[in-house]
Amino acid sequence: MDRSNNSAHRREPHPSNEYEHSTNTTKKTHEELLVQQEEEEVQSVERMFESKEVPSWQSQLTLRAFFVSFILGILFTFIVMKLNLTTGIIPSLNVSAGLLGFFFVKTWTKFLEKSGMLKQPFTRQENTVIQTCVVATSGIAFSGGFGSYLFGMSDVVAKQSTEANAADNIKNPSLGWMMGFLFVVSFRGLFSVVLLRKIMIIDFKLIYPSGTATAHLINSFHTPQGAKLAKKQVKALGKFFTFSFLWGFFQWFFTGGDGCGFVNFPTFGIKAYKNRFYFDFSATYVGVGMICPYLINISLLVGAILSWGIMWPLIEDRKGHWYHADQSPSSLHGIQGYRVFIAIAMILGDGLYNFIKVLGRTLYGIYCQFREKRAGSVLPVGVRASPAEAPLSYDDQIRTELFLKDQIPTWVAVAGYVSIVVLSTITLPHIFHQLRWYYIVVIYIFAPVLAFCNAYGCGLTDWSLASTYGKLAIFTIGAWAGSAHGGVLAGLAACGVMMNIVSTASDLTQDFKTGYMTLASPRSMFISQIIGTAMGCVISPCVFWLFYKAFHDLGVPGSEYPAPYALVYRNMSILGVEGFSALPKNCLTLCYVFFLGAIAINAVRDAVGKNKAKYIPLPMAMAIPFYLGSYFAIDMCLGSLILFVWTKINKAKADAFGPAVASGLICGDGIWTLPSSILALSGVNPPICMKFLSRKDNIRVDSFINS
Repeated sequence: MDRSNNSAHRREPHPSNEYEHSTNTTKKTHEELLVQQEEEEVQSVERMFESKEVPSWQSQLTLRAFFVSFILGILFTFIVMKLNLTTGIIPSLNVSAGLLGFFFVKTWTKFLEKSGMLKQPFTRQENTVIQTCVVATSGIAFSGGFGSYLFGMSDVVAKQSTEANAADNIKNPSLGWMMGFLFVVSFRGLFSVVLLRKIMIIDFKLIYPSGTATAHLINSFHTPQGAKLAKKQVKALGKFFTFSFLWGFFQWFFTGGDGCGFVNFPTFGIKAYKNRFYFDFSATYVGVGMICPYLINISLLVGAILSWGIMWPLIEDRKGHWYHADQSPSSLHGIQGYRVFIAIAMILGDGLYNFIKVLGRTLYGIYCQFREKRAGSVLPVGVRASPAEAPLSYDDQIRTELFLKDQIPTWVAVAGYVSIVVLSTITLPHIFHQLRWYYIVVIYIFAPVLAFCNAYGCGLTDWSLASTYGKLAIFTIGAWAGSAHGGVLAGLAACGVMMNIVSTASDLTQDFKTGYMTLASPRSMFISQIIGTAMGCVISPCVFWLFYKAFHDLGVPGSEYPAPYALVYRNMSILGVEGFSALPKNCLTLCYVFFLGAIAINAVRDAVGKNKAKYIPLPMAMAIPFYLGSYFAIDMCLGSLILFVWTKINKAKADAFGPAVASGLICGDGIWTLPSSILALSGVNPPICMKFLSRKDNIRVDSFINS
């Protein structure tokens, strides 16, 4: 019942006719409530699965589940790593993980069933375990910082900046220390929120939109109708996976040199190409564009036009006045300084605004919860009736009972947490001697609070602020360490510690929500997350190492894998340690303008309401092409256009098969990276170089060849 119906139960002195009307209203309300409950029971998810026994938590953890998770974990790590090292935009891959996990195990169990060898049927709980494990594994590729803080420590990125590039502020990648670092820092966030799972899921009833959507998806797969649709979706995914893989293979033949291949096709002319406006035929980013909301893709294009279409040409016209004319295009004292630091200003402005907004909503929500002192109390995102007024539905009764059944012992959480704190405090200073033990202690004092805030805020808004908390650590620890004591490297390492803690905390609570809605045991979810995280700590460094060894221009601007955020994070650390001395003329003024502009745009978006806000671009998305260019934004806008036209022609098919087609495009192009890396390591080079020249350049080349 909502608040408007409470008046029907109040006994106040009314005239007889008014009291009679109030009684009738009460009867009507009770009748409506009964009808509503009957409808809920008809639509109940758990009643559909009533005849199926829920397996024990040990039975949910099968060998086949972890074998499939391992294979899919490698596939998804390649995809996330490629996205990390190209643009840094990583869509949610939960749907693909759940879908592919269902397909592989269902195919295997059907084969065993026909041969009479099936001992354990495939359940939605096992499907949830697979999805959790795969996402935990591939998530390390993001929180591990291979495209941001960790690679930002290398000399490849340090050479692009003239400041703080002494040996004390450089640490090159190595498999040994990367794995050790990830094992030390990646598990603490898991133990920090285990004790809060009941508060988050049962008491606070947080929404966790992504976790809820994934649960609905997995539940639907295990109904007869959902299984048929899933089979068709997997078929569509397989078709576009094959197309994307073969397209990547075909393109490889024409990349036999620098600036060669379809990726350098001057779609809109040579002049536009020089300003990074072109379509690069990337199946990955067409697929990403189909998954990302329209607003993200349009924001990227607006940012590209504003920067590469207007600002950078105007600033380059002031060469010799605003910066020295002899500066290299990649120098931070030249045009590159404006590109990088203005992008940083927008990212920080957007991050600060959303940090304050989400933190404010989090604190207000917690205040309301403890003020009411009752379960299921009012959340800032909407009005909920108390349990006394609205009894739990059949689904929630079953889910709550099973969610509270398999408790994770408190001593396990406390012992795991304390052990990791002690181990990391001892170990991390040996990996990064610039990161003193007392810096780590300070981080660990504040980390549980920030992990809780991130998990709670993610439950309200579906927005993880892990990278924002990481930037906070960069500035505080970097400034504390100072430039004389390797402050840049200390700030980047501290960013890694903080990001891993708060990121894994929000990921685990999302998974707990999924498990709650699929009747997966919290114990099986927790163990799956631990195993997935452990696999990620090995798989992600190995995949990055393959990229690092196979592509010798990794991290270089303009290369196939420029790793843009590595330079951005390093320069954030330099700013935190050394201030604004590295900025070229008028760059600081422009940074202030765009920092305040990002805050103002976000404020306007919140002020005008959701209906109008969808037409106002997002500053964080606008900032990305400031440094990279617009080629990937054009790819993603094409993906949006394909989905938009498809929706207009057949909305039902677009909704059902759009994510599968997009996942196929992303997975096929992503997995092609593995054979292309092996070919590069083996010294096998593409046979053809396809370049595009202007007519004048072509005449000169012909004259030179014929002379």
